[in-house]
Amino acid sequence: MKEIRAFMLIVGVFLAAFFAPLDNPRVQTAILEAFRMLQEYARQHVLFCLVPAFFVAGAMQIFISQQSVMRYLGRGARQWLAYAVASVSGAILAVCSCTVLPLFMGIYKRGAGLGPATAFLYSGPAINVLAIILTARVLRWQIGLARAVGAVLFSIVVGLLMAFIFREEETERQRGFATASQVVEEGGRTLGQTTLYFATLVLILVFAAWGKPSQPIGFWYDVFEIKWYLVLGLLGLLAYMLKAWFRPDELVSWKDSTWDFAKKILPLLFGGVMAAGLLMGRPGIDTGLIPSRYVASVVGGNSLIANFVASIIGAFMYFATLTEIPVIQGLLGSGMGQGPALALLLAGPALSLPSILVINNVLGFKKTAVYVSLVVIMATISGMIFGAIAG
Repeated sequence: MKEIRAFMLIVGVFLAAFFAPLDNPRVQTAILEAFRMLQEYARQHVLFCLVPAFFVAGAMQIFISQQSVMRYLGRGARQWLAYAVASVSGAILAVCSCTVLPLFMGIYKRGAGLGPATAFLYSGPAINVLAIILTARVLRWQIGLARAVGAVLFSIVVGLLMAFIFREEETERQRGFATASQVVEEGGRTLGQTTLYFATLVLILVFAAWGKPSQPIGFWYDVFEIKWYLVLGLLGLLAYMLKAWFRPDELVSWKDSTWDFAKKILPLLFGGVMAAGLLMGRPGIDTGLIPSRYVASVVGGNSLIANFVASIIGAFMYFATLTEIPVIQGLLGSGMGQGPALALLLAGPALSLPSILVINNVLGFKKTAVYVSLVVIMATISGMIFGAIAG
């Protein structure tokens, strides 16, 4: 099967190169847009979002035992607590659908149940407090409230359904974690020291990825103004902890684990970002192969088709944190219905073509297909309900 996939990939690339209509101006512009999308992604997200996330995921892999993860997020954990924690994680992590991937891989590979892990995967980018506030201010409070409530409920329902659908496979997987022999080395650190270490890593990720608000006023902008001072202070604290609390061999293991996450994820993300730019263009810029006027023409009103198309577009288009709001504002001005707007908001930030490629590499095709389908179906239903209520 692996050789067949490799052969099909080679054939696909050959056919695309052979038959691509490169003389077409739209195609030429779309190809250039793919590289611009990749450049924008590299400049805005890799250094200050993905790299800190890789280090957090690497630390999870090395310094958190499987027993600890299973105790709080595994099959034997208190499920209400596991899903409660996973469903509100986005309130702390202001990350996009790609930045959450290393964190998801970290907890999943250490023994977290499929349900809580996928709830975290959805909620991480979906329940962004700043994004929800801006949604309410720019797109009306009703859609902001619907987004907040829908995102929390979505993450729990998606997680529960994933755990139920794959309950037999998950039982075997959890049994493997439970019976595997583990040698847990504490490294001489107290629980408080370990907690402070991980809190520092997470805060570095949060502040380094802190986006600039649309208006230069208020708490969010004040934090943005001083975020690099906060990051530098946290890096100094981290340097002290690494020197005082960790052995050299532990730091080498952390580095190796971080690199392992990076080399597995980055190639898929870069390829997915370019594909998204080629097809749809950057958010708000109509230069992809699929013209935005076609999108606007099919998401008007509150029909099943309009909500479904909005959900599909949201699932495959890449949105950096907060960029979905002006895009939807423009689509609403072009005739997009209220229901499809919510559907896109619920499916868009949590999924993208780049993230789907990585999720497929972690969960496999079947689980990934079910996860994406659940998000699209629930976003479609939510959009129809909200559209009917909003009138």
